[in-house]
Amino acid sequence: MKIKIYQGYGHTKNLVLYGHVLKKQPAEHTHYSKNWLVNALYLLRLFFVKPFPQTRVKLRWGSQELFTVTDAEGFFKFEWESEFELAAGWHNVTVDSINETGGVVASGTGRLYVPHSTQYVFVSDIDDTVMISHSATTFRRMWVLLRHPHSRRQFKHLAAYYKELSLAHTDAEIPNPFFYVSSSEWNLYDYLTEFFMHNRLPEGIFLLSELKRIWELFRSGQTKHAGKQVRIERLLKVFPKEQFILLGDNSQKDPFIYAGIAAKFPNRIFAIYIRNVRPEKAAITRELLQKAQQQGVHTLVFERTAEARAHSEKIGLIS
Repeated sequence: MKIKIYQGYGHTKNLVLYGHVLKKQPAEHTHYSKNWLVNALYLLRLFFVKPFPQTRVKLRWGSQELFTVTDAEGFFKFEWESEFELAAGWHNVTVDSINETGGVVASGTGRLYVPHSTQYVFVSDIDDTVMISHSATTFRRMWVLLRHPHSRRQFKHLAAYYKELSLAHTDAEIPNPFFYVSSSEWNLYDYLTEFFMHNRLPEGIFLLSELKRIWELFRSGQTKHAGKQVRIERLLKVFPKEQFILLGDNSQKDPFIYAGIAAKFPNRIFAIYIRNVRPEKAAITRELLQKAQQQGVHTLVFERTAEARAHSEKIGLIS
């Protein structure tokens, strides 16, 4: 049994932590290889998972103990209020799988992030926003997905731009929080973590979609997108004082989701950026963002990262 804990987030009064209990654990970290077959096998192993459903799990947090049960996919979620005040930064967490008598069967450790109180929160898609993924084309998406994360390409100058955004109206000791909300599956959590570290992108919290099995591999990234809006709306409620900047692309549903969020929370969204990776969708993308702009949201449809950076400088987000 393996307890997989994903990075949690929140503040003293509102904390959340996700994870899976698995009968069969996915592939562990592997070193980069120039052999395409080795890299492909590494990716495939991430989808050889067997969830452990209806398993009782316990979160240990100081003197607090919280309990829940995994769902049919072995997924668990804790939401709680800390009995002690939390400083900004990373905090260690422990989750146990327990049997009927309360005995510990397996344990997992993870981290939870409490952001500093900053002016902005950044929410970014991943596929075709940060990394080149060809999300709209199944064959091309699978071709790049079967590469090792070190060999995946990000968009030019993207890491430097995100680094600037993380320091917008703050400094290195108090960075703006980044949340990477994607339709990619939790199977790819370690894969994405490796990519972000290798490319020196701002460290952030991944909010991904439900696990897929090996026979569902060709539907990777095709999870229903309604969950993405729910996750972003929850962030808006957890961090009610901050202004949000949403970054995505028009390969799938980001323009619709972001415009809908802007309509629902018009005073909370400072800017929306959409990378134009599907030129045939440019017109509808601009139309959707125009509606958000009428509500006072700064918007931009762009093709090159330099355009987004210039716009961020123009509206005073960065200098």
